[in-house]
Amino acid sequence: MTSPKPSRRSALGLFAGASVGVLMAGCGGSPAEAKNFPVRRSEAEWRRRLTPEQFRILREAGTERPFTSPLDKEKRRGLFACAGCGTPVYASAAKYDSGTGWPSFWESVRGAVGTSRDFKLGYPRTEVHCATCGGHLGHIFDDGPKPNGTALVFRPA
Repeated sequence: MTSPKPSRRSALGLFAGASVGVLMAGCGGSPAEAKNFPVRRSEAEWRRRLTPEQFRILREAGTERPFTSPLDKEKRRGLFACAGCGTPVYASAAKYDSGTGWPSFWESVRGAVGTSRDFKLGYPRTEVHCATCGGHLGHIFDDGPKPNGTALVFRPA
């Protein structure tokens, strides 16, 4: 009898739980490129507008610790918007509990997000960013996306 193959999401969850300190210290990737997005701001402007944690997530492609975002438990009807520019990126109807400690969605608002490929952990992942400001929202895995709750704000309907 063979064991079921773990998903990348569950493997990442185990990895994150065991290495939160390492991940938090070096999780920032390259800053989000602003040149191809309708909303463009200097680094100084972003720092003035965002909290230090939002800046680390949105502009430096960081990752928040799992189970720290209040949006993970948000159940009301409404929209989840980019904390950087306010663009609605996910509807509450597309949210599900992935059990990973990050807010998860099975689809985005049409045209609200873009994707790119990253290899920061040594294997290919699909990074999700806000199509309006380029803010880093998380990653997509075969078993669902893992946006960063710090990168989002919730607007009840």
